[in-house]
Amino acid sequence: MNLRLTEEETAALRRRAEEENRSMQDIVKQALRDYLVRRPERLAGAIDRVVTEDAELLERLSR
Repeated sequence: MNLRLTEEETAALRRRAEEENRSMQDIVKQALRDYLVRRPERLAGAIDRVVTEDAELLERLSR
């Protein structure tokens, strides 16, 4: 797999890696793991909000 970043993204990633004394690869891999874990949780939260906030509309549509 190749990951193509803009010059600005690469520079920001490099700075962060230096600040944290980690490799750029480690930071990207951690970000990916975090995203993969949080995404289903965020989706479930969004669905819960729609069900709660639009309960009346959903009830009318179900008739």
